[in-house]
Amino acid sequence: MSDQRRPPLRIDAHDPRDRTRIGVTQVDPAARPTRIRFGGEASPRDVFLEWEGTLDDSGRLRRCPICGCGSLYRTRSLPAVTPYVLVVAFAGIGLSLLGYDDPRLLAVLTLLLAIDVGLLVFARTHLVCYRCGSRYDGLPIARQHRAWDRGEQQRQLEPRPETPVEGP
Repeated sequence: MSDQRRPPLRIDAHDPRDRTRIGVTQVDPAARPTRIRFGGEASPRDVFLEWEGTLDDSGRLRRCPICGCGSLYRTRSLPAVTPYVLVVAFAGIGLSLLGYDDPRLLAVLTLLLAIDVGLLVFARTHLVCYRCGSRYDGLPIARQHRAWDRGEQQRQLEPRPETPVEGP
């Protein structure tokens, strides 16, 4: 059996307590590092990853290695140029509606349509954790992960009752 090299897993880590962004890093999921460090030497911040049950047999992410949440959703990230393409397209449509009749305008609008379709086709799909908001990119996505669901988001963000520790 040949050893296929997988691309690194890109993690955009968020704090599970308040969902604030910690930083972005890349890890090798085959190595399963237990700690990643953000912030450099000036103000280091360690994040500990829990890999037990995180990946399935085919290498797909099943749960968040940062907070352990089993509820992840898939979303697409559009390139940063998308809003500019839309503004120029609407300006061209506005000029067309005002009666500016030029074949160059039609050519530009056709080019913008092709760029927009290309952006949608090549947009990357990644996973986001409902509980902590961490984003994961670079692994194949399992079919069990669906698009964002408001009900699931509310269930994951509800305060959990603390389990009392019983003493002797």
